[in-house]
Amino acid sequence: MVQTPTLLETIALTLPRAIALRITPEQFETLAQHNRDLRLERTHTGALIVNPPTGWETGERNVKFSIQLGNWWESTGEPGKIFDSSTGFTLPNGAIRSPDASWVSQERWDALTPEQKRTFANICPDFVVELRSQSDTLKSLQEKMEEYIENGARLGWLLDPFKKRVEISRPGQPVKILNNPAQLSGEEILPGFVLNLKRIWGA
Repeated sequence: MVQTPTLLETIALTLPRAIALRITPEQFETLAQHNRDLRLERTHTGALIVNPPTGWETGERNVKFSIQLGNWWESTGEPGKIFDSSTGFTLPNGAIRSPDASWVSQERWDALTPEQKRTFANICPDFVVELRSQSDTLKSLQEKMEEYIENGARLGWLLDPFKKRVEISRPGQPVKILNNPAQLSGEEILPGFVLNLKRIWGA
């Protein structure tokens, strides 16, 4: 006997690239709650993005970055919130995005109402990181980084381990490209934070 899935059961969804499924923020929240193993995003036009699981190399690089960011946060006592790649944010343009790592200043976080902090906080982080994986196109990540900057991010790093290249984005400035740098500074956004890229490239 074939059983009909209930509304609470999780089902696998496969969409060809040519099909763009458009959903409301409320529908996105429901999908995310019932598909916690998937990394979902929503564009500002309502298109659903289903990101595949990362491979072991990308997963290891993400952890190594998060450890360095967390150690900085713990050792300096810098006020603010740090988040991992599973955290989604509702940007001012309506998109729901999940950077690979991010930081929000305490002042901006405290200015949010309890409703704005609900589930996918209504804020664009001050600092965002995107780490390219084999399933990512460089163009898509560049467009995503541009979106962060346009929506309030003050510093963004796009890390490409395949080319050992970094693209640094800041508001009102052209993107700065560094080829095989050994380290990166958090500048005035993350005072005292220095990322050891040799640890990231060598996953």
